[in-house]
Amino acid sequence: MDSQTAPGSGDYVALEARYGAHNYQPVPVVVARALDCLVWDVEGREYIDMMGAYSAVSHGHLHPRLVAAARAQLERVAVTSRAYYGDTLGPFLARLCSLAGFDRALPMNTGAEAVETAIKCARRWGYRIKGIPDGQAEILVARGNFHGRTSTIVGFSSEPEYRAGFGPFAPGFRHFDFGDMGSVRAAAGPNTCAVLVEPIQGEAGVVVPPPGFFRELRDWCTHHRVLLVDDEVQAGLGRTGRWFAFEHEGIRPDALVLGKALGGGLLPVSAFLADEEVMGVFDPGSHGSTFGGNALAAAVALEGLRVLQEERLVERAAELGPYLMQSLQDVQRAARPLIRDVRGRGLWVGVDIDPAHGSARALVEQLARRGVLSKETHETVIRFAPPLTIAPALIDRAVDTFRQVALQALQR
Repeated sequence: MDSQTAPGSGDYVALEARYGAHNYQPVPVVVARALDCLVWDVEGREYIDMMGAYSAVSHGHLHPRLVAAARAQLERVAVTSRAYYGDTLGPFLARLCSLAGFDRALPMNTGAEAVETAIKCARRWGYRIKGIPDGQAEILVARGNFHGRTSTIVGFSSEPEYRAGFGPFAPGFRHFDFGDMGSVRAAAGPNTCAVLVEPIQGEAGVVVPPPGFFRELRDWCTHHRVLLVDDEVQAGLGRTGRWFAFEHEGIRPDALVLGKALGGGLLPVSAFLADEEVMGVFDPGSHGSTFGGNALAAAVALEGLRVLQEERLVERAAELGPYLMQSLQDVQRAARPLIRDVRGRGLWVGVDIDPAHGSARALVEQLARRGVLSKETHETVIRFAPPLTIAPALIDRAVDTFRQVALQALQR
């Protein structure tokens, strides 16, 4: 960079390209600051955030109550490790368990860590409680799943690009087709200890299962004494218009994985929740994390739960979700045959682009040039998942911009 001139977007992009690992392909927008549902780049251009950091910014950027909670805690203590007790973790876990309806919660940092915790717990439960022979426990996972990027998790991904060059992988996982109970039954065996599944497959393109699938899956798991482990890292904490996506079918899983929004858009916070019969398989030394449940994270996460409840952000997602969906379906009708499908739940909608008529990535980049931030997935789907604080007027601006970009793409 030239020390005599202020660096611009191109300079920061070049620095990341030169010194960062090339494991991401970001949209070429260099964010310098953000507030609620708006972000600004280093040149001062304004954007509407229709991504919400994959649900991590469900409260909006820099929610004042969360920033205040973080500042207050930073003046006291941030990290001591779990070698000692603290005065923020217990209140956070109590509120979280009360909201979710489980006996206990085990705090971690990232969603992937919480999923790894779930895998360890399910296997040990299979051996100690169900009586599966040691080393033979199997977990059923859906094709199209995305549970994180650790070596264990990518090992049971059905996406070749996530797996290529990272083996050998851990055994003990069997696949079924998402939303298909016949496939679940075919994949199961005598050593099945758990089904690990997302209520909506986000990375697969915001894929919603058919009505009744989770009700039938819950009944099947109960009958066969198999744990139903619900990964709501992206779907939980209001994203779908309910506190938890499993509530849409009136069921209760045996275990719940949360993350992203749990950190209020400020910190990585995740948790694995279960009742005593399941969580009781952990004992001192069997699992842990230096930063998991640290004082700062617990303080921010507790305030984040309060904000979701007191500012009725879950109800807001339930009210505005259908409005966002209908608005995008209007664009679909105007931009046929470019858009094949619009699907989702709450403030989480995927727009499926027909590659014969356009590129999802090109549309995302055009949206960014016009001041709307989104992101493509699976090369054909554009995701719209704004902070739950978004106002209808901002939804209108974002969707109108998308309409312009879509219609322009059809003319090319």
